[in-house]
Parts: sequence; structure tokens; C-alpha cells
Amino acid sequence: MANIGYARVSTSGQSLEAQLEALKVCDKVFKEKESGAKAERPKLTTMLDYVRDGDTVTVTKLCRLARNTKHLLEIVEYLEQKGVSLVVLNLGIDTKSPTGRLMLTMIGAVASFERQLLLERQADGIAIAKAKGRYKGRKPIAKDKYNAVREMNSAGISKREIAKEVGISLSSIYRALSSVS
Repeated sequence: MANIGYARVSTSGQSLEAQLEALKVCDKVFKEKESGAKAERPKLTTMLDYVRDGDTVTVTKLCRLARNTKHLLEIVEYLEQKGVSLVVLNLGIDTKSPTGRLMLTMIGAVASFERQLLLERQADGIAIAKAKGRYKGRKPIAKDKYNAVREMNSAGISKREIAKEVGISLSSIYRALSSVS
């Protein structure tokens, strides 16, 4: 019976430090820097395969584990089938009890609802700003770095290394190399 932690941040620029501090009580912690919007997260999958009957998975916040209620319930159901409980530290929820499972389901639904409202308000605000000519979108950072990408690629540096060095995504690297200036 092990206590397994799962810590996640969305981008490489964010720090796992606060989560790792809270998860010090865990026997093993799986760390991930991946968007929560992605259902397929390598470390999450590894952690779900790793846990065994009697184990407990601990997360600091619900949003670190899943972005929507459906995904959350799928994870919880999978854990239950394996005989594993889930503890959410900031909410004091433990799915070992029926009350804990009910609270997790309700809070997950409310969080998902809140996220949908936020996205709606954001879309409305952008539409209004566009109509007034005030919204231009995010400045394309990667295009400013295309020449450096091409030079590094010509020097034989790997695309993954270029992405890390220049600070843009791998897909932006491929876009830079396929576009003509």
C-alpha cells in the first residue's frame, strides 16, 4: 500500500516546486509538464499503470489531474477498478468513502461548469474587442526567430535542441523550416 503523488504544470516555464513540497508525504511522485487539456499525458498514463490494489493517488488540486468532469470520472473509475483511492489535498477529499466520491463528482462538475463559463466570457470579450478594432491577437513570437532556426538547422543541430534553445515549439520549428522568407 503506497501513497503515489501526481504533480503537473501546463508549461515548461512553470514550477512544480509547490506541488512537490505538498507531496513530500508520498512514496513516489510522477511529475509532468504537459497541458491538462490533453487527455493523453505520458506520466499520467505511467502512474495509472503503476498503481496497485490498496495504493492511494494524491494530488494537490483537482485541476492538476483532469480538466473536465468526464475525464476526472474516467480516471477515478479506473483507479477504483484497480482498488486505488484518490486524495485531493486542497479539498480534503478521499474517494475511499462514498461521501468522498460524491463530493469529488460534484466539485468536478462545478469546476467544469466554471471553466465553460470562463471560456464563454473570454470569447465574448474577444468578439467585442475585435468589433471595436482593439483585438489583434497574440504577437507571433516564433516568426521573429525563423532565421535563427534555419541557421541552427543548417549547422546540423537537432530540431528538438533548436526548439529548446530558441524557446519555441517543435511544430514552430517545422513551420519555420518549411516556410520561405
